[in-house]
Amino acid sequence: MGKVEGFEVDFVAQSSKGTVYYQVALTVRDEKTLERELRPLMAIRDHYPKFILTLDEDPEAQYEGIRRINARDWLLDL
Repeated sequence: MGKVEGFEVDFVAQSSKGTVYYQVALTVRDEKTLERELRPLMAIRDHYPKFILTLDEDPEAQYEGIRRINARDWLLDL
């Protein structure tokens, strides 16, 4: 876990290839929940990948470069 401007990022993965940021939520269909999950990722000003993983069965979406994807699809690398 990491913090940016007082907001928590659920997971920060680092390797020799760089950094990847992850937020995890059961669902982000509620606009307030989506905003809450996006806020810390939008505060990060680097160019590393940023993801929101959910169990929503909706098609993948992007918000200013932040990808929202289904967690099962991500786990199965689909």
